[in-house]
Amino acid sequence: MPKEEVIDYVDGIRSLLVEIADWMHKNPELAFKEIEASRRLAEELEKSGFDVTRGAAGMETAIVAHHPSTSKGPTIAILAEYDALPEIGHACGHNLIAASALGAALAVASVKERIPGRLVFLGTPAEEDIGGKIAMVEAGIFDNIDAAMMFHPSAGYTLVGRKGLALTEVKIEFHGKAAHASASPEKGINALDAVIQTFNGINAMRQHIQSSARIHGIIDHGGVKPNIVPEFAAASFYVRAEDDHYCSKLVDKVRKCAEGAALATGATLSFKIIEPSYKSRLMNKYMGEAFVKNLEAIGEPLIPIPEGSGAGSSDIGNVSQVVPAIHPYISICDNDIAGHSQEFEKAASSERGHQAMISAAKALALTAIDLLTDSNLMDRVRKEFEDATSRTR
Repeated sequence: MPKEEVIDYVDGIRSLLVEIADWMHKNPELAFKEIEASRRLAEELEKSGFDVTRGAAGMETAIVAHHPSTSKGPTIAILAEYDALPEIGHACGHNLIAASALGAALAVASVKERIPGRLVFLGTPAEEDIGGKIAMVEAGIFDNIDAAMMFHPSAGYTLVGRKGLALTEVKIEFHGKAAHASASPEKGINALDAVIQTFNGINAMRQHIQSSARIHGIIDHGGVKPNIVPEFAAASFYVRAEDDHYCSKLVDKVRKCAEGAALATGATLSFKIIEPSYKSRLMNKYMGEAFVKNLEAIGEPLIPIPEGSGAGSSDIGNVSQVVPAIHPYISICDNDIAGHSQEFEKAASSERGHQAMISAAKALALTAIDLLTDSNLMDRVRKEFEDATSRTR
């Protein structure tokens, strides 16, 4: 049976997948600089007969790889991420994401001639930066794909269907007037005061926004010396919410906080929305149920997320609004460890991390086979996606 064969296949290439995951871990590459990681993935796909296109959607490190065995049926995409974080490397576990996607694609490819449809591997760069998947969506790469899937490592929980927040980045700059801060402060206009007023306004607003929403920022520039009234100051904010419409409303509220600060201080405001924005995540119910059954079949237990936990954002949200998608999580460490931390970075090369990656490769491959061979399941997936997207319009 194809399902039993793909499980055995993943077990047979375990050492290869672990070696690739650890190699990426030891050689982290930042967004759009994942030259060696993308090359390694592309070469392994080519060895297994995939038709590989590098530099997709105008991004040097993006990959589109089609398996040559095609027939009537759906097109299923397995997605990989492989960019690291500045200074702390693979503290988001993208090395495990890449290796699991490769393992799943190779496993399905090993039986593809006996099952219908089409199989695509997509290497998506820069998730931690501007979101390579967004560029791939805009380039039409997802236009002919019927379902997309990937896995993400987590701290302490294993589940499917977790929401992801819409995210918009905002850049705020204030221009004032320099003056001697002691001898003639009355001649100055303090741009830093405007930034601080903006933070104060946002902090006062927090009690009046939805509990799941997030607004967090940093001061990028606050002046040059204490004895000079700052004539320029800048801050960056991430604005997040569970749905795209509410995220836009919050951006407008942040804008009003900044406008009030400019009015109060006399500084001139520049308010910029940094594109592209991450959209909220629509996880497909029926794909998720199939993935859960396959996790259970390989003995990977579900672990619920602790109550009150927040959520992050990812460019998979943009994908999920154009094709049915899932983004399940599998635990690689205990829940007292935070993502994007040095401890999580260590977990991404641990034995527990390796096992989660292997489980993910198996479950992704099994779910892809379900979608390729079960037309009733694929119909339910499409219908659920149509219903979900109609509610967000």
